[in-house]
Amino acid sequence: MESRPAVDDDALAHEALSVLDANWTGSATVPAPGLYPHQWSWDSIFVAIGLARWKTGRAMAELRGALSGQWRDGMVPHVVFHSGDPYFPGPKMWRSEDHKDAPHGLPTSGLTAPPLHAYAVWWIWRHHGEAVAGFVREVFPRLAAQHAYLAAFRDLGGAGLASIVHPWESGMDDSPTWDLPLAALPRSIYGFRHDDAPGDYTDHFVWLAKRYRDSGYRPEYLSQEHPFAVEDPMFNGVWLAACEALAELAPVAGADPRPHTERAAHIRAALLERLWDGGGFHARDLRTGRLLRLSTVGSFGPLLDPGMPGERVESMVRMLSSARFMGAAGYPVPSCDIRAEQFDRGRYWRGPSWVNMNWLLCRAAAVHGLEELAAALASDTLRLVRQAGFRECFDPFDGSGRGCRDFSWSAALALDLLADEGATGGGAGRCA
Repeated sequence: MESRPAVDDDALAHEALSVLDANWTGSATVPAPGLYPHQWSWDSIFVAIGLARWKTGRAMAELRGALSGQWRDGMVPHVVFHSGDPYFPGPKMWRSEDHKDAPHGLPTSGLTAPPLHAYAVWWIWRHHGEAVAGFVREVFPRLAAQHAYLAAFRDLGGAGLASIVHPWESGMDDSPTWDLPLAALPRSIYGFRHDDAPGDYTDHFVWLAKRYRDSGYRPEYLSQEHPFAVEDPMFNGVWLAACEALAELAPVAGADPRPHTERAAHIRAALLERLWDGGGFHARDLRTGRLLRLSTVGSFGPLLDPGMPGERVESMVRMLSSARFMGAAGYPVPSCDIRAEQFDRGRYWRGPSWVNMNWLLCRAAAVHGLEELAAALASDTLRLVRQAGFRECFDPFDGSGRGCRDFSWSAALALDLLADEGATGGGAGRCA
């Protein structure tokens, strides 16, 4: 296991802030130096949350940067290319400049990301109140437009859930959840065959993105022709939580909260009707109509819903605490069911633990008054970064760091957990 000296809270916070300052470009925080040189929307949400109580101005700037790439139809892209630094797939592949709805002069991707933006704005509002009311009023129309886009153009199943049309939209790119939908794509894409390297779908990711691009990013193409369409419990659990946040922000912006509470209720009903089975939530492949019966960390996304029925919450918590996830791992939370044949402790999203997922589940536990679970998630997540640094992800058994070093969301969310420790006078963080 990679080890480092134990650090106290002040030193850890200083290290985290140094990482975020080093990764700040002036308009956004890159996920990590070198490998990820642009602004990823999902990452920036967590950076903003982490900085909310430490550098509020930077937190607001981070969200402004992510929302600056919003298309006129309301879609918030998963990547904004603020610089010309080389990266693939970059602007030349996405060709956003050819689309009438894309922002002029600011290249973006053509896909979206989990819509937690309103929640991040609410997190800033929650801690600063009237001091940030102007910011809430500034971004509220963009957030409302983002939610309207999902409702109008991504409810491909017609039941109230948003569909992802590419694994990159999930925030969990290489999750084994997507294996079956990807395996149904043409067997040979750019000379690559599934049976040559099972579970490696890199060429399929590019092929899917290009097909959507070549359709002109038309909503009709998604509903009628696009071969990948999945209702994901994490994406929709995040959307539901963001709807609840938008409802709380609405009075600050002089808007009506009812459309957002009604949408949250609609998502909740659809989650329970369409994705619940066998004691947990599973993604649904709309092209086959079947549930993808593999439990991953994404299965716990609906726990973010404060209105989730108690018996469903209890069932999810039992699974989370069992030997399938936290019960058999040294560190939270394995990204795939440990007992599944697809589990691989060394491959992205197929086993390793991620700070952002731990943080979301810590928040979910707090929402349902599960104080012991929230405290365990918080303290063990801080134990990870104290031992291995701000890594991209971690081995769930020995806690060793994997992937990039100086990873922004790991640093940012450690800051948020440390802020909770300070609020309680030390001891385990509590995701307050």
